[in-house]
Amino acid sequence: MGILEKLFGKSKKTTNSSNVKLAIVYYSMGGTNYQLSRWAEEGAKEVGAEVKVLKVPELAPQSVTNENKRWSDHLEATKDVPEVTLDDLEWADAIIFSVPTRFGNMPAQLKQFIDTTGGLWFHGKLVNKVVSAMTSAQNPHGGQEATLLSLYTSMYHWGAIVATPGYTDPVIFEAGGNPYGTTVTVGQDGKMIEDVQAAVNHQAKRTVQVAEWVKKANQF
Repeated sequence: MGILEKLFGKSKKTTNSSNVKLAIVYYSMGGTNYQLSRWAEEGAKEVGAEVKVLKVPELAPQSVTNENKRWSDHLEATKDVPEVTLDDLEWADAIIFSVPTRFGNMPAQLKQFIDTTGGLWFHGKLVNKVVSAMTSAQNPHGGQEATLLSLYTSMYHWGAIVATPGYTDPVIFEAGGNPYGTTVTVGQDGKMIEDVQAAVNHQAKRTVQVAEWVKKANQF
């Protein structure tokens, strides 16, 4: 038995029997967090979840986005991805957020959307939602952990259940070892430096699994 198995135990296999509804909510300028979201979608669907991939509305004016080719190209490539609504949050049993870091915090685009959830919060519609999050930055210590923790603070106010990956599978270490959620470094060329696809896949499956436990418990 290897050291990882001794420390954390063997990963439990999940089955394809989930009826969990998962919303993957992302914001992306250059495509990194969009790609993370698509990998999460693949993992969640492998265990039978019903998945919606949804983007946060862009707040920057078109005159600004047009000045950055990678930004404008990504907006054009994802123009058919639906924008997230409050109805999507109410529909979901679980939510995975994927956003870049902004000075150790979530981008204004996601914060603005979260700030509109007061009505759902007031009526208890966000209680026991299972949430998890992923992020990216241009250097390994660019605020990834702070971004996830600050995002989770809002989730505690919701009464949500935060399902981090922790150290539940060796792929966490292979992707950099962040227990709060998958994080990735993006080079100047816009490409991901670490190989995080397996970690994203695992995080999505774990989120669905925890949501399934919660959903079943609420039926009693």
